[in-house]
Amino acid sequence: MEIKEAIRKAKDNNQAAFNFLLDKYWNDVYGYLLKRTENENDTEDITIQTFSRAFDKINSFDERYKFKTWLITVAKNIHIDFIRRKKSSITHETTEEDEERVYGIIDESPTPEDKIITEQNLAKLLRDIKKLKPHYQQVINLRYFQELSYDEISKELKEPMNNVKVKLLRAKKLLAEIILKK
Repeated sequence: MEIKEAIRKAKDNNQAAFNFLLDKYWNDVYGYLLKRTENENDTEDITIQTFSRAFDKINSFDERYKFKTWLITVAKNIHIDFIRRKKSSITHETTEEDEERVYGIIDESPTPEDKIITEQNLAKLLRDIKKLKPHYQQVINLRYFQELSYDEISKELKEPMNNVKVKLLRAKKLLAEIILKK
């Protein structure tokens, strides 16, 4: 698929075109943001927000300009907002009581007994899912194990539905890469 064709199809809400554009430009946007944030988690969050906002506003894209430049501009603006929010947020110091509460949280990862009871393929899949970052594990769990709709996941995570869709798309892509490497 050619970029101009993908943009045109994306404007018609074609999911394959969105996937193509995400795959084509993910590394460019991620690399741009990583240089600025120097933090992989923040970079990933902002990159997801960038594609979510870009796909929301795809109809406002002017085809006289390069799509990559437009995406980077969207990423830059989201990054600026992120920095402003970070600066304006009030820092919270933790007390020993807070730390004790955190350490008291039960680890709900599967026990060896659970793995034995579970079918071999499911156990292997769970191990592969565990290799993903926690926010990707969470969105896969909500969608495929708890069988929540995109709308329910959006409410659960308190994130816009397009963020959820992009995060799930990225999680599936990364999980497929992990499975194919074996």
